[in-house]
Amino acid sequence: MDYLKNLNDKQREAVLCTEGPLLIIAGAGSGKTTTMTRRIAYLIGEKGVDPYNILAVTFTNKAANEMRERIESLVENTQGMWVMTFHAACLRILRRFIDRLGYGKDFTIYDTTDQKAVIRECLTDSELSDKLFPAASVLAAISNWKNQAIPPAQAELEAASLREKNLAELYRRYTDKLRKYNALDFDDLLIKAVELLEQDPEVLEIYSDRFRYIMIDEYQDTNEIQYRMVNLLAGAHGNICAVGDEDQCIYQWRGATIRNILEFEEDFPGARIIKLEQNYRSCGNILGGANSVIRHNTERKGKTLWTSKEEGEKIRIYKAATDRDEAFHVAREIHKMKDQGYSYSDIAVLYRTHSMSRGFEESFSRQDIPYRVIGGTRFYDRKEVKDLLCYMRLIQNPNDNISFRRVINEPKRGIGDKSLEKLDVLAGLTDVSIFEVLEKGDGLDALSGKAEVNARQFVNMIRKFSEERNIRKISEIYDDLLRESGYMQSLEAQNTIEAAGRIENLMEFKSVIYDFEDQDPDGTYEEFLEKIALLTDVDNRDDSEDAVSLMTLHSAKGLEFAVVFMPGMEEGSFPGSRAFDSPEELEEERRLCYVGMTRAKEILYMSGAAQRLIFGKVDNYRVESRFLDEVAEDFAQKYESDNKPAGQNRSFGGERFTSDRIYDLEKQMMNVVPKGRKPAAKESSTIPAAAGEFSGGERVKHKKYGEGMVVGVKKEGRDEMITIIFDEFGTKVFDASIVKLKKL
Repeated sequence: MDYLKNLNDKQREAVLCTEGPLLIIAGAGSGKTTTMTRRIAYLIGEKGVDPYNILAVTFTNKAANEMRERIESLVENTQGMWVMTFHAACLRILRRFIDRLGYGKDFTIYDTTDQKAVIRECLTDSELSDKLFPAASVLAAISNWKNQAIPPAQAELEAASLREKNLAELYRRYTDKLRKYNALDFDDLLIKAVELLEQDPEVLEIYSDRFRYIMIDEYQDTNEIQYRMVNLLAGAHGNICAVGDEDQCIYQWRGATIRNILEFEEDFPGARIIKLEQNYRSCGNILGGANSVIRHNTERKGKTLWTSKEEGEKIRIYKAATDRDEAFHVAREIHKMKDQGYSYSDIAVLYRTHSMSRGFEESFSRQDIPYRVIGGTRFYDRKEVKDLLCYMRLIQNPNDNISFRRVINEPKRGIGDKSLEKLDVLAGLTDVSIFEVLEKGDGLDALSGKAEVNARQFVNMIRKFSEERNIRKISEIYDDLLRESGYMQSLEAQNTIEAAGRIENLMEFKSVIYDFEDQDPDGTYEEFLEKIALLTDVDNRDDSEDAVSLMTLHSAKGLEFAVVFMPGMEEGSFPGSRAFDSPEELEEERRLCYVGMTRAKEILYMSGAAQRLIFGKVDNYRVESRFLDEVAEDFAQKYESDNKPAGQNRSFGGERFTSDRIYDLEKQMMNVVPKGRKPAAKESSTIPAAAGEFSGGERVKHKKYGEGMVVGVKKEGRDEMITIIFDEFGTKVFDASIVKLKKL
């Protein structure tokens, strides 16, 4: 077989380079998987390498399966070859030799639920409160230490505060208990395998001698432990081929170390570097725009993707008036794409966070556009949103046993399965709902202690809100429900990234309520729930169905679509506000933008809104993402909501829209005032600043913080406060009467 057939010069060079250290810088869409599989097939079929001596490691089972299938289609004999994930490879090693670390070979692998149970035991042993140290929060801290290869003894030694000392102690107790129970968690699979290779020369010799040819996919995503493992196994023969792209390193928050790929030549002297720069995926304008953005990063080896394809259509950068206008625009353009012959499955909407999906789900449902949410559940089916919907349904109908069962112990009230069984029996005997059994008092007698008290409080809360639902605003009931149910407090106490995401979704659900109240001030509680029920009564579609894909930018890595939409391109959203004070985080956000742009094959839309409803509040002065500003003009076409050519200034909020149609459409919910229009006094909360009469949208300069944009000047009591988003320091608030600013 001709293993070099249809390869370009650089791909062919990579396949033929079989000896010594090799780093393949594989740009997006450059045929990385083809190059890797052909190289392995060439080693076996042409060079006569025994498959037993080959190790190919990647990060997902899907990628490993695809690679294995391709290799098997090229060569007949692949017996003994390891093509698998890091964790699978480590598990194989441990099953054979873990007894040398003092564990039994029949060790158990703990999942998150098991881990939390162990943490609760550790908290009891340490006499620490699970409210101050939620299990999820403790596990997050332990995982962070493990990803950095920091053992318990070192964590205890370096602990600077009392909380850190307590966490380090829990880490030590947790580690001791896992050993006692002959168990490993997911992080331990990597850690113990590396520990075994480092501590046992015989085991290291067995595997380093066996794996004479090693290939590591997605090398930019390796962490400290994986880096050590690769170095140990490749030490004997030095035949290591690392494949990756520093411009697609987007998992540093999860422990990935970009230094691994940037410093490959230092780790493996004499390494050969081959860059795959020909892109087979995207048209010229998309590649040019993506290249112009990523060039602003400093932590990169440098490459320029190119294509033999036509230039294609320019990147379409859309300035929306509001987030609703943005969602409507996306839906409208999808209909156009459909009319032009594209299928729905050719199209993807890629956003920064899952909470952004809600507006598009609603817009697509209204306009009969089939869609599926990838890498997450549909907005209204997400646990926290579904929980609150069930609370609200129970308020409307206390006889709803399904909703009752879901929320009675969310958050925990000490009413477990046995208590629910007793209540079910009583409800069945008297032919009433479980809620009514409790309300009459019969069910309370079946409970005891804390469970009885909590159940009584729960019943009183639901009944109170039920009586108030038609005399109070829905948003007011929602706020009180979050607080009085204890749901929000429970999430805040966890202090984890997952809990923060759940809180974000609950705040986004509040935006849904505000939107309903704005559109229909006379709408009732029941009508709101009916609207949500109609939106959620859409069957989830499988991957084979013709549907638009909705997903986060992280989930989109490795995928490609003919048409891609990237909404929410505003400062504070993308890049996120946390990146403003960290050059490293800002570069990772830019890499994420680059990944999103290079998912598009033919047409790429990027958009932001001048006004967005965020967590129940209207932000009138959204600032255009710097990433849009970095897209070179030669590759992009900018336009506004009325399809007129857009101006080039950087601020959405600074340049008001002139379309009467958009103004009239959105005036019920907007405080944005287009140029040439005088607002009614009650519509504007902006007043002249005492220091130079600054107003929203103006560019200013501060002696300490540099240049920025005024996003609001408001009256707070007797004081006038001016809010500014600085280009380098993020959002700051000043007393307008004393701050010294220069107009630009």
